[in-house]
Amino acid sequence: MIKKLQQLGNSSALVIDRPVMDLMEIDRDTPLRITVEGRKMIIEPLSDAGRQKHFQKIMKRTGVKNAELFKRLAK
Repeated sequence: MIKKLQQLGNSSALVIDRPVMDLMEIDRDTPLRITVEGRKMIIEPLSDAGRQKHFQKIMKRTGVKNAELFKRLAK
């Protein structure tokens, strides 16, 4: 399959066709890991363990960033 990048605002986007998404068992909300090896781009869905680790990282960052707000809300 050959694809071209499409203009999306000031960025470029690679559109993934529905049949490919179905083969990868992903949808629009699936978090994807993108890695680059040389000139190759590898796109893969996060595993359950990877998703959990990503979620924990976000929760920790949110807790640190909003600690004071959470303390006030708890009162």
